[in-house]
Amino acid sequence: MLPVLDKAYVARHPDLAVSSEYFSYPEKILQFGTGVLLRGLVDYLVDKANKQGIFKGRVIVVKSTDGPVTEFSSQDHLYTTHIKGVAQGELVNQTLVNASISRVLQSNADWAEVLAAVHQPGLQVIISNTTEVGIQYVEEKIDNSVPASYPGKLLAVLWERYQHFKGSTGTGFVIVPTELVVDNGHLLQEITLRLAAFNQLPEAFVQWVKTENRFCNSLVDRIVPGKPRELETLQQQAGYTDNLWIDAEPFLLWAIEGDAYIQQVLSFHQADDRMLIAPSITPYREQKLRILNGSHTISVPLGFLGGLNTVYECMEHTYMRSFFRAVVLEEILPTIQDICPQADIFARDVLDRFANPYIAHKLISITFQESAKMNARNLRTFLRYYERYKALPQAMCLGFAAMLLFLRPVKEEGGRYYGARGAEHYLITDDNAAVFAGYWKAVDTANTTTITEFVQQVCADSKLWEADLNQLPGFTAVVAGHLTGMLQEGALAYATGLQKAVR
Repeated sequence: MLPVLDKAYVARHPDLAVSSEYFSYPEKILQFGTGVLLRGLVDYLVDKANKQGIFKGRVIVVKSTDGPVTEFSSQDHLYTTHIKGVAQGELVNQTLVNASISRVLQSNADWAEVLAAVHQPGLQVIISNTTEVGIQYVEEKIDNSVPASYPGKLLAVLWERYQHFKGSTGTGFVIVPTELVVDNGHLLQEITLRLAAFNQLPEAFVQWVKTENRFCNSLVDRIVPGKPRELETLQQQAGYTDNLWIDAEPFLLWAIEGDAYIQQVLSFHQADDRMLIAPSITPYREQKLRILNGSHTISVPLGFLGGLNTVYECMEHTYMRSFFRAVVLEEILPTIQDICPQADIFARDVLDRFANPYIAHKLISITFQESAKMNARNLRTFLRYYERYKALPQAMCLGFAAMLLFLRPVKEEGGRYYGARGAEHYLITDDNAAVFAGYWKAVDTANTTTITEFVQQVCADSKLWEADLNQLPGFTAVVAGHLTGMLQEGALAYATGLQKAVR
């Protein structure tokens, strides 16, 4: 039987680079969330800084879901992070033991301990990842029981801190939500203050929240798949059991809006230049939205309809690899280089991430809400590209046509629409599925006129798009031509033939 990864084990194995000194570091961060993203990104950075002698602080983790925390305590809160993937064209395969977490508290069972933890003057940071749904206003009292919502818990923690230190200057927190919501810090502050008013908390406390606490907008980006399927084999290779083992890709980005004070408090940012603290994170949000998310949205319908199932399969396919590269490097990147100084590096990192053989990112999953994502992520790129070059981004036009074909239903059951990939049916998970079904009804696939009219009607629908794409010179005709070819030959067969014809 293999030994458990715990303090005794790492003490016997100095090669794991976990010094006993780390366990004596004071608690500096209160973290709401035990999820793999926080452990693979935030706690990874804290651990990395501790091992460089920079931060010298540990993390108290609050588990919001019910159930015991023995999975953590039985291992003395140690866990393995296995970094696998492609970085700068090279395969990366690295394991490390993370010693950043001091304890894990269950919010319902250990709420008194959570509140007592904020009595520590050295505790200066609050971090959360409670999913996008977590940052929502829930009208609830915070004094009778454990608040249900994350903002409610945060307000209770701030109120406890305020009372314990009697509202003294310098006793506030740096609060950094990592939920994937635009302006997440501002939104969390707004909800917290609104909840304070509902609880009729004193004005002096409200002012303390506003002036002594810093709510920071942030953006996180790292794929952390979590516990690997081949865990048993990996544990045999490592020589210990670890039920908290997580996989993570090499790439990471954590961008936080802040100033010199935020940099001082979050000093662990010094351990990795991919943790960025800047006056504005808009450029980083924009490059992620356009390059990473936008290229996914414009490319996956073509790959999926062509019989491929994951992003990695696309990067192994000669044509789809060239398609992704054209979209990212030749069509999206030029439209944002002026506003995103690091966009060129980010774009090449994204292509490496897509080629990661260890991550099976399913194309059908990426097509969730395809039309809304197309509008949010790519419409502005079409407009910017034309404004810059007075021409259309050809690969993206092809991808737009593939999206229209992907959203073509062949059957409807109980209000759910299904498309077809050969003999296989797939569920169209798009809130606009019925809208596209209505437009497709009028199409005679053997009649190019009805196909063109269909494209014109779809492109003019102001409920779907932020701009009338018919006003983009040549767009409708090009997309209709591609759609006609795909209907006749199949999506990927047509695209491949088109590439050969151009050559």
